[in-house]
Amino acid sequence: MPEFAEPIARLIDELRRLPGIGHKSAQRLAFHILRSTPEDVDRLAQAIAEIKLRVTFCSVCHNLTDLARDPCEYCTDPGRDRRVLCVVEEPHNVFAIERTGEFKGLYHVLHGVLSPLRGIGPDDIRIRSLLERLRALDITEVILATNPTTEGEATANYIGRLLKPIGVRTTRLAMGLPVGGDLEYADEVTLHKALTYRREL
Repeated sequence: MPEFAEPIARLIDELRRLPGIGHKSAQRLAFHILRSTPEDVDRLAQAIAEIKLRVTFCSVCHNLTDLARDPCEYCTDPGRDRRVLCVVEEPHNVFAIERTGEFKGLYHVLHGVLSPLRGIGPDDIRIRSLLERLRALDITEVILATNPTTEGEATANYIGRLLKPIGVRTTRLAMGLPVGGDLEYADEVTLHKALTYRREL
């Protein structure tokens, strides 16, 4: 005998496909949707459908944007510093940096990292368009803001080597101990990075 009615079981199965959603979380979401008003469910379904119809990648920086706004708001904002370019792995990294309120330059989204084990090479991510932008714009600094993973480091190093002959200043986000962290619980790599990228007070 099935655990749930077929439509509920199907919804749970579909929700479980989402990243970070296990069986219990999928059940909770399914029953929340079941208890919601028809209007709430319609709004949710419409939002999900619209995201596939109305969201695209910016033709310049490859960030997410509304189909009606291409190039995106960052590329067209006259108040942004057009001499500094921050390179990130994925669109959600742009939003993380924007939340700090510190960066006022332009972005370039790679949509991945180099990963020979997974068959992802330089032609599979947006490195070529990065080089084309650098030739077209008067960029004075490129900030490599890939994640501090093995693949992120390899990608940053690869791009850094490509940019060296161009002569543009290339920097990497500082890495080290998190605020509120304890030295006792830091791993050797984190402590090594913290010591390497230390600064004078």
